[in-house]
Amino acid sequence: MSRENLYREMEGKLGIVPTVFKAMPDETLELEWGLFQRVLLDDVTIPAKYRELIGLAAASATSDPYCVAAHRELAVLFGASDEELERTVAIAKSVTGFGAYLSGCEISLEGMRKEVGQICDFVRTARGGVETGAGIGLH
Repeated sequence: MSRENLYREMEGKLGIVPTVFKAMPDETLELEWGLFQRVLLDDVTIPAKYRELIGLAAASATSDPYCVAAHRELAVLFGASDEELERTVAIAKSVTGFGAYLSGCEISLEGMRKEVGQICDFVRTARGGVETGAGIGLH
């Protein structure tokens, strides 16, 4: 597809042609736009609010200010509350922080997997099964 046709398609879906796509070379533009649509615009697999919260967590973990700004604003657009935004960033911080401990202390990956399995078994037994969407919780 020509650059002009791709731009028209982008304008139809996004209202504009984002600068990042204008900066891409012709040989990768169509591939990148296709990937962008499949991964970042697909509301079927993961609803938009949760997809954007995942994007915010990943961007926070990698300290990417461009993606933090985009995914935070889009998460709000799709209904994320201030509490959800704060918790998302806290989860990203926690995951990267515990990853640093696990790696730096050279804790066995297999041992950690075994412990996670034990925790899952305990939660299943304590609850008589696990409801979809229910976490371990503090209560």
